[in-house]
Amino acid sequence: MYSEITSNKRKTVFIMGGFLVFIGALGWLLGAIYGDNTMYVVLVIGLLYGLFAYYSGSRLSLAVNGAQEIQKRDNPRLWRTVENLSIADGLPMPRVFIMNDPAPNAFATGRDPNHSAVCVTSGLLDIMDDNELEGVLAHELGHVKNYDIRVSMLAFALAAVIALLADFILRLTWFRSSDDRENNSGGGPLLLLGIAAAIVAPLIATLIQLSESRKREYLADATGALTTRYPEGLANALRKIGDHGGALRKQNTATAHFFFANPLRGHSISSLFSTHPPIAERIARLEQMNTHA
Repeated sequence: MYSEITSNKRKTVFIMGGFLVFIGALGWLLGAIYGDNTMYVVLVIGLLYGLFAYYSGSRLSLAVNGAQEIQKRDNPRLWRTVENLSIADGLPMPRVFIMNDPAPNAFATGRDPNHSAVCVTSGLLDIMDDNELEGVLAHELGHVKNYDIRVSMLAFALAAVIALLADFILRLTWFRSSDDRENNSGGGPLLLLGIAAAIVAPLIATLIQLSESRKREYLADATGALTTRYPEGLANALRKIGDHGGALRKQNTATAHFFFANPLRGHSISSLFSTHPPIAERIARLEQMNTHA
Protein backbone atom coordinates (compact mmCIF):
# COMPACT_ATOMS: atom_id res chain seq x y z
CA MET A 1 0.00 0.00 0.00
CA TYR A 2 2.76 2.44 0.93
CA SER A 3 4.60 1.62 -2.29
CA GLU A 4 1.47 2.66 -4.21
CA ILE A 5 1.35 5.97 -2.34
CA THR A 6 5.00 6.59 -3.23
CA SER A 7 4.25 5.59 -6.81
CA ASN A 8 1.40 8.12 -7.01
CA LYS A 9 3.66 10.90 -5.74
CA ARG A 10 6.30 9.94 -8.32
CA LYS A 11 3.64 9.71 -11.04
CA THR A 12 2.67 13.32 -10.33
CA VAL A 13 6.19 14.41 -11.28
CA PHE A 14 6.15 12.31 -14.48
CA ILE A 15 2.76 13.67 -15.56
CA MET A 16 3.91 17.24 -14.96
CA GLY A 17 7.06 16.59 -16.99
CA GLY A 18 5.07 15.16 -19.88
CA PHE A 19 2.70 18.08 -19.67
CA LEU A 20 5.54 20.61 -19.96
CA VAL A 21 6.92 18.79 -23.00
CA PHE A 22 3.51 18.77 -24.68
CA ILE A 23 2.81 22.42 -23.87
CA GLY A 24 6.27 23.23 -25.23
CA ALA A 25 5.37 21.46 -28.48
CA LEU A 26 2.16 23.48 -28.78
CA GLY A 27 4.13 26.64 -28.02
CA TRP A 28 6.67 25.73 -30.69
CA LEU A 29 3.84 25.28 -33.21
CA LEU A 30 2.46 28.73 -32.48
CA GLY A 31 5.97 30.18 -32.44
CA ALA A 32 6.64 28.73 -35.89
CA ILE A 33 3.44 30.30 -37.18
CA TYR A 34 3.40 33.66 -35.41
CA GLY A 35 6.94 34.18 -34.15
CA ASP A 36 9.00 33.18 -31.10
CA ASN A 37 7.30 35.66 -28.76
CA THR A 38 4.03 33.80 -29.17
CA MET A 39 5.65 30.60 -27.90
CA TYR A 40 6.74 32.27 -24.67
CA VAL A 41 3.33 33.84 -24.15
CA VAL A 42 1.64 30.46 -24.61
CA LEU A 43 3.98 28.76 -22.15
CA VAL A 44 3.39 31.40 -19.49
CA ILE A 45 -0.38 31.36 -19.98
CA GLY A 46 -0.43 27.55 -19.90
CA LEU A 47 1.61 27.33 -16.70
CA LEU A 48 -0.41 30.02 -14.91
CA TYR A 49 -3.70 28.47 -15.93
CA GLY A 50 -2.45 25.03 -14.91
CA LEU A 51 -1.50 26.28 -11.45
CA PHE A 52 -4.88 27.99 -11.10
CA ALA A 53 -6.75 24.84 -12.16
CA TYR A 54 -4.70 22.66 -9.80
CA TYR A 55 -5.18 24.80 -6.70
CA SER A 56 -8.81 25.69 -7.41
CA GLY A 57 -9.72 22.41 -9.13
CA SER A 58 -11.33 20.92 -6.04
CA ARG A 59 -13.74 23.85 -5.72
CA LEU A 60 -14.37 23.81 -9.46
CA SER A 61 -15.12 20.08 -9.57
CA LEU A 62 -17.59 20.43 -6.71
CA ALA A 63 -19.20 23.52 -8.20
CA VAL A 64 -19.69 22.17 -11.73
CA ASN A 65 -21.40 19.08 -10.28
CA GLY A 66 -23.74 21.16 -8.11
CA ALA A 67 -22.40 19.78 -4.81
CA GLN A 68 -23.58 21.42 -1.57
CA GLU A 69 -21.48 21.28 1.59
CA ILE A 70 -23.17 19.91 4.71
CA GLN A 71 -22.52 19.82 8.44
CA LYS A 72 -23.31 17.04 10.91
CA ARG A 73 -26.81 18.36 11.69
CA ASP A 74 -27.75 18.27 7.98
CA ASN A 75 -27.21 14.51 7.55
CA PRO A 76 -25.94 12.80 10.74
CA ARG A 77 -25.82 9.36 9.08
CA LEU A 78 -23.49 10.48 6.30
CA TRP A 79 -21.38 12.68 8.58
CA ARG A 80 -20.82 9.95 11.18
CA THR A 81 -19.88 7.42 8.52
CA VAL A 82 -17.24 9.72 7.04
CA GLU A 83 -15.99 10.68 10.50
CA ASN A 84 -15.64 7.08 11.71
CA LEU A 85 -13.83 5.98 8.53
CA SER A 86 -11.48 8.97 8.71
CA ILE A 87 -10.53 7.99 12.25
CA ALA A 88 -10.01 4.36 11.19
CA ASP A 89 -7.75 5.46 8.31
CA GLY A 90 -5.88 8.03 10.41
CA LEU A 91 -6.99 10.84 8.08
CA PRO A 92 -8.11 14.41 8.77
CA MET A 93 -11.87 14.83 8.52
CA PRO A 94 -12.63 15.89 4.92
CA ARG A 95 -15.33 18.35 3.95
CA VAL A 96 -18.61 16.56 3.17
CA PHE A 97 -20.90 17.36 0.25
CA ILE A 98 -24.17 16.08 -1.23
CA MET A 99 -25.27 16.30 -4.87
CA ASN A 100 -29.00 16.39 -5.57
CA ASP A 101 -29.10 13.63 -8.19
CA PRO A 102 -31.08 10.35 -8.21
CA ALA A 103 -28.18 8.35 -9.66
CA PRO A 104 -26.17 6.48 -6.99
CA ASN A 105 -22.60 7.79 -7.19
CA ALA A 106 -19.84 9.51 -5.21
CA PHE A 107 -16.41 11.07 -5.60
CA ALA A 108 -13.46 12.42 -3.62
CA THR A 109 -11.39 15.42 -4.57
CA GLY A 110 -8.63 17.67 -3.27
CA ARG A 111 -4.85 18.08 -3.42
CA ASP A 112 -3.96 15.94 -0.41
CA PRO A 113 -5.54 14.54 2.80
CA ASN A 114 -5.37 17.97 4.44
CA HIS A 115 -7.29 19.58 1.57
CA SER A 116 -9.83 16.89 0.69
CA ALA A 117 -13.58 16.55 0.23
CA VAL A 118 -15.99 13.67 -0.31
CA CYS A 119 -19.30 13.99 -2.10
CA VAL A 120 -22.21 11.58 -2.50
CA THR A 121 -25.42 11.87 -4.48
CA SER A 122 -28.83 11.91 -2.87
CA GLY A 123 -29.57 8.77 -4.89
CA LEU A 124 -26.71 6.92 -3.21
CA LEU A 125 -28.02 7.83 0.24
CA ASP A 126 -31.52 6.68 -0.73
CA ILE A 127 -30.70 3.14 -1.91
CA MET A 128 -27.66 2.10 0.14
CA ASP A 129 -27.91 0.46 3.54
CA ASP A 130 -25.34 1.38 6.19
CA ASN A 131 -22.82 -1.31 5.22
CA GLU A 132 -23.02 -0.40 1.54
CA LEU A 133 -22.69 3.32 2.24
CA GLU A 134 -19.70 2.60 4.45
CA GLY A 135 -18.13 0.55 1.65
CA VAL A 136 -18.52 3.34 -0.91
CA LEU A 137 -17.15 6.00 1.44
CA ALA A 138 -14.25 3.77 2.48
CA HIS A 139 -13.42 3.46 -1.22
CA GLU A 140 -13.47 7.25 -1.64
CA LEU A 141 -11.34 7.80 1.46
CA GLY A 142 -9.00 5.17 0.00
CA HIS A 143 -8.42 7.60 -2.87
CA VAL A 144 -7.56 10.26 -0.30
CA LYS A 145 -5.26 7.96 1.67
CA ASN A 146 -3.44 6.74 -1.44
CA TYR A 147 -2.97 10.29 -2.78
CA ASP A 148 -5.02 9.37 -5.86
CA ILE A 149 -6.86 12.65 -5.48
CA ARG A 150 -3.64 14.58 -6.15
CA VAL A 151 -3.03 12.69 -9.39
CA SER A 152 -6.68 13.12 -10.40
CA MET A 153 -6.56 16.84 -9.67
CA LEU A 154 -3.40 17.21 -11.73
CA ALA A 155 -5.01 15.32 -14.62
CA PHE A 156 -8.05 17.60 -14.33
CA ALA A 157 -5.83 20.70 -14.47
CA LEU A 158 -3.82 19.44 -17.43
CA ALA A 159 -6.92 18.47 -19.38
CA ALA A 160 -8.31 21.97 -18.84
CA VAL A 161 -5.10 23.63 -20.02
CA ILE A 162 -4.77 21.41 -23.08
CA ALA A 163 -8.40 22.03 -24.08
CA LEU A 164 -7.86 25.78 -23.67
CA LEU A 165 -4.70 25.80 -25.79
CA ALA A 166 -6.26 23.56 -28.46
CA ASP A 167 -9.12 26.03 -28.84
CA PHE A 168 -6.63 28.90 -28.84
CA ILE A 169 -4.60 27.31 -31.65
CA LEU A 170 -7.68 26.53 -33.74
CA ARG A 171 -9.07 30.06 -33.49
CA LEU A 172 -5.77 31.80 -34.23
CA THR A 173 -5.00 29.45 -37.09
CA TRP A 174 -8.43 29.96 -38.61
CA PHE A 175 -8.14 33.76 -38.55
CA ARG A 176 -4.55 33.65 -39.79
CA SER A 177 -5.49 31.34 -42.65
CA SER A 178 -8.39 33.62 -43.60
CA ASP A 179 -5.98 36.54 -43.86
CA ASP A 180 -3.60 34.44 -45.95
CA ARG A 181 -6.39 33.49 -48.34
CA GLU A 182 -7.36 37.14 -48.74
CA ASN A 183 -3.73 37.97 -49.49
CA ASN A 184 -3.42 34.94 -51.80
CA SER A 185 -0.65 33.61 -49.59
CA GLY A 186 -2.07 30.09 -49.40
CA GLY A 187 -3.19 29.30 -45.89
CA GLY A 188 -4.48 25.79 -46.52
CA PRO A 189 -1.57 23.82 -45.00
CA LEU A 190 -1.49 26.15 -42.02
CA LEU A 191 -5.19 25.66 -41.38
CA LEU A 192 -4.83 21.86 -41.61
CA LEU A 193 -1.92 21.89 -39.17
CA GLY A 194 -3.88 23.96 -36.68
CA ILE A 195 -6.94 21.73 -36.96
CA ALA A 196 -4.79 18.62 -36.47
CA ALA A 197 -3.22 20.08 -33.33
CA ALA A 198 -6.63 21.09 -31.96
CA ILE A 199 -7.96 17.54 -32.49
CA VAL A 200 -4.93 15.66 -31.15
CA ALA A 201 -4.50 17.78 -28.03
CA PRO A 202 -7.80 16.79 -26.30
CA LEU A 203 -7.15 13.13 -27.18
CA ILE A 204 -3.83 13.35 -25.37
CA ALA A 205 -5.61 14.93 -22.40
CA THR A 206 -7.98 11.92 -22.35
CA LEU A 207 -5.03 9.53 -22.42
CA ILE A 208 -3.52 11.37 -19.45
CA GLN A 209 -6.69 10.69 -17.48
CA LEU A 210 -6.83 7.04 -18.58
CA SER A 211 -3.19 6.44 -17.70
CA GLU A 212 -3.84 7.09 -14.02
CA SER A 213 -7.43 6.05 -13.51
CA ARG A 214 -8.38 2.36 -13.83
CA LYS A 215 -5.66 0.95 -11.57
CA ARG A 216 -6.58 3.53 -8.94
CA GLU A 217 -10.15 2.22 -8.79
CA TYR A 218 -9.04 -1.34 -8.05
CA LEU A 219 -6.59 -0.10 -5.43
CA ALA A 220 -9.24 2.09 -3.75
CA ASP A 221 -11.64 -0.89 -3.70
CA ALA A 222 -8.97 -2.96 -1.92
CA THR A 223 -8.13 -0.13 0.47
CA GLY A 224 -11.79 0.41 1.34
CA ALA A 225 -12.39 -3.29 1.90
CA LEU A 226 -9.39 -3.50 4.22
CA THR A 227 -10.64 -0.49 6.18
CA THR A 228 -14.15 -1.85 6.75
CA ARG A 229 -13.01 -5.51 6.88
CA TYR A 230 -16.22 -6.27 5.00
CA PRO A 231 -15.64 -6.49 1.21
CA GLU A 232 -19.22 -7.68 0.71
CA GLY A 233 -20.58 -4.27 1.68
CA LEU A 234 -18.71 -2.59 -1.17
CA ALA A 235 -19.53 -5.46 -3.55
CA ASN A 236 -23.26 -5.10 -2.78
CA ALA A 237 -23.02 -1.36 -3.38
CA LEU A 238 -21.47 -2.01 -6.78
CA ARG A 239 -24.27 -4.49 -7.60
CA LYS A 240 -26.90 -1.87 -6.83
CA ILE A 241 -25.11 0.71 -8.94
CA GLY A 242 -24.84 -1.85 -11.73
CA ASP A 243 -28.62 -2.35 -11.56
CA HIS A 244 -29.58 1.33 -11.27
CA GLY A 245 -26.75 2.89 -13.30
CA GLY A 246 -24.49 5.68 -12.08
CA ALA A 247 -25.10 8.14 -14.94
CA LEU A 248 -25.81 11.63 -13.64
CA ARG A 249 -28.42 14.02 -14.96
CA LYS A 250 -25.75 16.69 -15.36
CA GLN A 251 -22.99 15.26 -17.55
CA ASN A 252 -19.42 16.52 -17.20
CA THR A 253 -16.63 14.65 -18.96
CA ALA A 254 -13.87 16.73 -17.33
CA THR A 255 -14.69 15.34 -13.86
CA ALA A 256 -15.91 11.87 -14.87
CA HIS A 257 -12.69 10.19 -13.69
CA PHE A 258 -13.31 11.42 -10.13
CA PHE A 259 -16.44 9.33 -9.61
CA PHE A 260 -17.00 5.98 -7.89
CA ALA A 261 -18.77 4.63 -11.00
CA ASN A 262 -18.95 5.91 -14.56
CA PRO A 263 -21.23 8.99 -14.40
CA LEU A 264 -21.66 9.31 -18.18
CA ARG A 265 -24.52 7.97 -20.28
CA GLY A 266 -24.41 5.88 -23.43
CA HIS A 267 -22.40 3.02 -24.86
CA SER A 268 -20.75 4.84 -27.74
CA ILE A 269 -17.16 4.61 -28.87
CA SER A 270 -16.31 6.78 -25.85
CA SER A 271 -16.76 3.67 -23.72
CA LEU A 272 -13.50 2.43 -25.18
CA PHE A 273 -11.84 5.28 -23.31
CA SER A 274 -13.72 4.73 -20.04
CA THR A 275 -11.85 5.82 -16.93
CA HIS A 276 -13.59 3.11 -14.89
CA PRO A 277 -13.00 -0.67 -14.93
CA PRO A 278 -16.04 -2.94 -15.45
CA ILE A 279 -18.25 -3.23 -12.37
CA ALA A 280 -18.39 -7.02 -12.75
CA GLU A 281 -14.59 -7.23 -12.56
CA ARG A 282 -14.51 -5.04 -9.47
CA ILE A 283 -17.10 -7.25 -7.77
CA ALA A 284 -15.16 -10.40 -8.68
CA ARG A 285 -11.99 -9.04 -7.09
CA LEU A 286 -13.85 -8.07 -3.92
CA GLU A 287 -15.45 -11.52 -3.70
CA GLN A 288 -11.99 -13.04 -4.00
CA MET A 289 -10.85 -10.87 -1.08
CA ASN A 290 -13.90 -12.02 0.89
CA THR A 291 -13.06 -15.66 0.18
CA HIS A 292 -9.53 -15.27 1.50
CA ALA A 293 -10.60 -13.17 4.49
